[in-house]
Amino acid sequence: MSTHTGLSHTLVGFPGAAVEFVNVMQRNRERIGQNAELSPSELRALFRVAAEISVTPKELARYLDMTTAAVTFISRRLVDAGLLHRVDHPNDRRSLYLELTPQAHEMMAEVHRDFVDLLEAATSELSAAELDTFTSTLQMVARSIVRISTSPGSAVAGNLNGAGNLNGAGNLNGAGDESGAGNLNGAGLVSSTHL
Repeated sequence: MSTHTGLSHTLVGFPGAAVEFVNVMQRNRERIGQNAELSPSELRALFRVAAEISVTPKELARYLDMTTAAVTFISRRLVDAGLLHRVDHPNDRRSLYLELTPQAHEMMAEVHRDFVDLLEAATSELSAAELDTFTSTLQMVARSIVRISTSPGSAVAGNLNGAGNLNGAGNLNGAGDESGAGNLNGAGLVSSTHL
């Protein structure tokens, strides 16, 4: 037997709109991953390598907040899928870099084109001035969230980092990603020029 207390925990105003926006971006990221037959972690890894051009597994593990063993598994799957290739580190024979393959470059270009088209259609009724204001406001809020959520001793940071997500909207304390979704921290959609 279910016992409902009758309390709903939803956000209104700007926080509600932010959750709605992030949820829509999350669904877009999920669609991209499904279309490419990639897991969310594989997609995040691929977007990170695309943004950085060349990244070591250790750097990727730190960015994804995963163990190097987990990143080794993910990168192996992406190499096997023909999306990443390993390049020897020029100064350290024990290390290597991960880089996109030509196939992955084509995929990223298509994803970026589709995302730009989506946002252009979604904002077509905004004037250039409104779009500029929206862009700068979104970037300012994203930078503020990063600053607040990473401030040592911040009660707000503790709550955000402990919660892990906001109403299923994507991590607020993650490393960010460029897939049009999820994380608002780091090099993510709202604070970067790349997807």
